[in-house]
Amino acid sequence: MATISEDLLRILVCPISRKPVVQVGDWLYSTDAGTRRKYPIRDGLPIMLIDEAQVAEVAEFQDAMRQAGRAGTRTGFEELKNAGVPAGRETP
Repeated sequence: MATISEDLLRILVCPISRKPVVQVGDWLYSTDAGTRRKYPIRDGLPIMLIDEAQVAEVAEFQDAMRQAGRAGTRTGFEELKNAGVPAGRETP
C-alpha cells in the first residue's frame, strides 16, 4: 500500500463535492456522506478523476471514516438525516 503524504492529503479534495479526502488502504475516500465517492491510488499516485471514482456502500463508507479517525466528525450523515434524505441516496 502506498501512503499519500499528509501535505498532499491536506490539499486534495473530492472533485465532485469539494470535501477533503482521507486515505484508507489503496483508496482516497471523500468525507462527504452524500456522495460517498472513493478514488483509487495506483502506483502511489492518487487518481482523482470523476470517471475513475466509485460509490462506496454506506457500511463501507462508515467503516472507512472510522478507520480514518473521522467517525466522530460531521461527514454529512447528520445533514442528510436532518434533511430527511435516505442514507443510500447519492447526490450529484
